[in-house]
Amino acid sequence: MHLRRLILSVCLLVVLPAYALGAETAVGVAMDDFSYTDTSAEPANQTAAHERRLAAFMAALRQDIGGDRRYRLVPSAQDGAAFKVIGGIQKTSTLVQWAKVAVIDVGARKVVMDKLYTFRGDNDESWERAEIFVSREIMAALGAPAPIALAVFEFELEDNTAAPAAGLAAADASFLAEVTGSVRDALGQSGRYRLVDVGSANEEAVKARALRDCGGCEAAMAQRLGADQSLIGVVRRVSRTEYTLGFQVRDARTGTVLARGDSGLRLGADYSWKRGAVRLVSDRLIENQ
Repeated sequence: MHLRRLILSVCLLVVLPAYALGAETAVGVAMDDFSYTDTSAEPANQTAAHERRLAAFMAALRQDIGGDRRYRLVPSAQDGAAFKVIGGIQKTSTLVQWAKVAVIDVGARKVVMDKLYTFRGDNDESWERAEIFVSREIMAALGAPAPIALAVFEFELEDNTAAPAAGLAAADASFLAEVTGSVRDALGQSGRYRLVDVGSANEEAVKARALRDCGGCEAAMAQRLGADQSLIGVVRRVSRTEYTLGFQVRDARTGTVLARGDSGLRLGADYSWKRGAVRLVSDRLIENQ
């Protein structure tokens, strides 16, 4: 049986000799590609789809672990890995899959996590949700808090100039896209957050770019997307050379406001929005936790 072979692999890895960590302060983590077996006996050949989904699963898992500054991904114990992560996934029926995951403390020659999970579905969404859950479990076994799944919605423009244009001008849309992208990059690179794709959110408040006025509706949207928290942001144009910035983070389950930040009046043309937004989020959210 596939899962029995994986269990045997865990036992063999425990008796490997321990290797000292290098001079790096980040703890080395080695992670092999998970194996995959389909015993569902479905008539359609889904090999290509499974290979693609498994590759995306492993890429996201490595991004989660490697994105935490306390850890660095290395090829093997010989390269300074303090922990080894192995696993395998088996599809047993049309809707049921099993995942076996183990984490080995190489230096202590000890299995610190050895769990069997089940998840339903065999599509991109079910695989993504399974990866988020497994990532949290592995991070907990490594002794680090799991990254928070965060839905960062597009920043919005509140134009308070004397004669705002009807609708969102193309130039403004471009600058706002830069703001959102830069803030997402800063949050993702911090290691504290795992960004959740919000592309499928199509509620009216999203289409109208009016999440700032929907009374916290973004929290429920974030929960439906599988996020722990939501973030919305706004650029308030006071004049063509003056603006302010604000953001708000809510708990996706309860809607409680967890953090917010507002800048004072800033001087600068529209292209400076990006720099100001990244600075505000870094100062008030990333560095302040």
